[in-house]
Amino acid sequence: MKIEYRKPWIGILAFIVVLFTMPLGHAAMIIMEKAFGHEYVFIAAGVMGFAGLFLLVWGVMVSSDTKATFLGLFAGLFIWTGWVEFAFVYFANRHGVQPLMENSEIITKPEYLIMPSSVGFWAILMIYYFLGSPTGCVFFNWFQKRLNIKNQQQFVPTQRNKAITTFLELIALLWTFYLVLLFSYDDRFLGDRHWVTYLVAFGSLFWSMFLFKNLLHISQMGYAIRYSIPTVIIFWNFVEVLGRWNLFNEIWIEPGKYWLEMLLMALAFLVTLVFAALHRKKKIRLQKI
Repeated sequence: MKIEYRKPWIGILAFIVVLFTMPLGHAAMIIMEKAFGHEYVFIAAGVMGFAGLFLLVWGVMVSSDTKATFLGLFAGLFIWTGWVEFAFVYFANRHGVQPLMENSEIITKPEYLIMPSSVGFWAILMIYYFLGSPTGCVFFNWFQKRLNIKNQQQFVPTQRNKAITTFLELIALLWTFYLVLLFSYDDRFLGDRHWVTYLVAFGSLFWSMFLFKNLLHISQMGYAIRYSIPTVIIFWNFVEVLGRWNLFNEIWIEPGKYWLEMLLMALAFLVTLVFAALHRKKKIRLQKI
């Protein structure tokens, strides 16, 4: 017996799962810094990165689309936080980079002041995706068609490991939009009140709404999670810019002060994650009848 689930709920559930990872990821970094201190936090960050590597290797070996996708998602989150973000924190602290202050408040931490220096490496990755690697990304395909760029190989989704695909998608998108926001905030380039920054904020909002509409038509959980990654990260640009404009309190930046709200958010995330896992198990069980 094969059952068909209502499509909108698959996409909504996937969106919520990925959405919760954004504030919880920010809060995790701050909690780690305060819990371990400057002396041991980088050891903890290294361990977190290796945990992500373990999840990625595990994901490469599993055959389940949904399980591989979830493993790739958390592998990307752990490696990005442990090995990428904390690497910038380490070198910013080591070389005495000072935060950007405004009205006696930190508006940009030291690690984010040096992150734009990675733009050259980011450009190399984008060149690879544009010219050297076939991809199923609608964004890349749109430019490739208009620039008449033809890859030697055709993109075949079934030949791509879902854990690796999810992992790379997450890392590439996080890196890209960190740079977009940091260059937008930089007064020497634009500034957080520049009209381009407004375009980034509201353009991201409408872009994410378009992606969310498409997400509601997806009926497979693994694919829905992978599609939710760009949807959520692009939407989060809007959230980040609103926070930069001080239009609301970013509670994930002060998890100690807003511990109850963050605890409730973490519990909601776990419940949603468990529901997604149980949902798929039920589907497999019924299909075997």
